Amino acid sequence: MADVFITADNILSPIGVTTADNFERLKAGKTGVRKHYNKLLADEPFYASLFDGNEAILKGNTHYTKFERLIIASITDALKQYPCNLAHRTALIICSTKGNISLLETGDNTPVLKQRISLSASAKLIADHFGFTSQPLVISNACISGLMGIITGKRLILSGEYDNVVITGADEISKFILSGFGSFQAISSGPCKPFDIGRDGITLGEGAATMILSAHQNSGDDVKVTGGAVSNDANHISAPSRTGEELKQAITKSLAEANLGNTDIDFISAHGTATVYNDEMEAKAITLANMRHIPLNSLKGYYGHTLGAAGLIESIIAIQSLKQNIMIPSLGFEETGTTDSLNICTELLSGHYQNCLKTASGFGGCNAAVIFSKK
Repeated sequence: MADVFITADNILSPIGVTTADNFERLKAGKTGVRKHYNKLLADEPFYASLFDGNEAILKGNTHYTKFERLIIASITDALKQYPCNLAHRTALIICSTKGNISLLETGDNTPVLKQRISLSASAKLIADHFGFTSQPLVISNACISGLMGIITGKRLILSGEYDNVVITGADEISKFILSGFGSFQAISSGPCKPFDIGRDGITLGEGAATMILSAHQNSGDDVKVTGGAVSNDANHISAPSRTGEELKQAITKSLAEANLGNTDIDFISAHGTATVYNDEMEAKAITLANMRHIPLNSLKGYYGHTLGAAGLIESIIAIQSLKQNIMIPSLGFEETGTTDSLNICTELLSGHYQNCLKTASGFGGCNAAVIFSKK
């Protein structure tokens, strides 16, 4: 199988505006999560990782929404690192769970609004802004959207139809989103605590990320996407599988595609939402895959749950961990709170890392796993 390289990336978050900014601040233990008092988003105070509203990067052309400006800014930084020919054999994939859903809170429900709020409308605006000539693809499959974008991008390159794929994702936090998770009683009363015995729900976050995949190597330390698979629980519209078997299937299929065994994985970047049932399911899946001994982290304590961008943001941090041989600790974890105990990373770890597993799960029972390798 041909190689698929990660030639450029960007993370745009409340922690930093580049991948390097983000990784350095994570190493220093910085988090974007704090308590907010914003009546436009919620009647009561809440914890989240949000942009403060003063970022110059989010201002400017009012032709674009905040969601679209996040993506445009993220793609712009990635293209500085790898300025591929967007008009020839380059695809664009946009990943999001809610896109411009916040427009429902400010506009009348008209046919014009319905068209403007569609993800396909945003995708066309973004593609036209940069000059992509291929039709953009939109992936909106709950919280695995970012990982599914990476898997789809890899397959497009291996098909021989494209040399490069720009994969980007973003979500902003709105009253609609906060109230939706609140209706499930899924919002944590404080900063989230993935896999901890005291976990009581998610902390939300907003951000954007971009990853450029290529059939061609850009530099000697380019990490590769070596495996990836998706599965579905077919269990419940919002609750995850009780067994973890389906996420385990995605993990084992990813390992097989990468031609690796479970003992070849050096660390796991977990989904780790800090809800009672998702963390329990993920712990069961990792145990079923015989990987419970492998060092594992969740980055939700730093970024919150960034929804459609989460898979991309967390994958890019994992890639930096491979490159720098440093694993970021899982913020908020103190004591094991899942039936199957995992090897949760609680301090900066240094090692010789070659292969990483990234997992994600979401509403509707969707699961995804991706393997990143440094060779």
